Amino acid sequence: MASQEGATRPYEGIIILQSETGVDAQKELFRRNKKIIEDHKGSVVHVDTWGRRLLGNPIHKQPRGIYFHTTFYADNKAVAELERTMRINDRVLRFIHTRLDNVTDLNQYVEGFKQELAANAAKEREREAKLMEKRAAAKRAALEGGDRGDRGDRGDRGDRGDRRSDDEE
Repeated sequence: MASQEGATRPYEGIIILQSETGVDAQKELFRRNKKIIEDHKGSVVHVDTWGRRLLGNPIHKQPRGIYFHTTFYADNKAVAELERTMRINDRVLRFIHTRLDNVTDLNQYVEGFKQELAANAAKEREREAKLMEKRAAAKRAALEGGDRGDRGDRGDRGDRGDRRSDDEE
């Protein structure tokens, strides 16, 4: 089997920077990354900023980070160098590079990815709207009928008799 050590392959990367990282520092990081990729005979297809977002779990006591999504063609040595430089950069909180299937067209992949993100955002907005409506209905019910308005009319329960069991006597 022939060695494919120098072959360029499609990759996807997610990078999270500290939330207070300035625009100039962000651009400098991606200029350096692009240079590393191009020095190894690769090419950057796209870099997309997702903006400042809340992290799932704080990293180094930071609750927010600036997210970036990138796709590129590179060999494994370029990816190793990218990861080495990101490990020593204090502004990079987390990163991951994923090798995609060799037949993946990155332009089509990015378009599909953006459509999926838009669909997920629409679902999230719809879920949030339903939650807000449910909260508003609960608030209206609380104002109209007291604090247990969600129980409905339980009707007359009648005499329930003695509740003690025979063993308690």
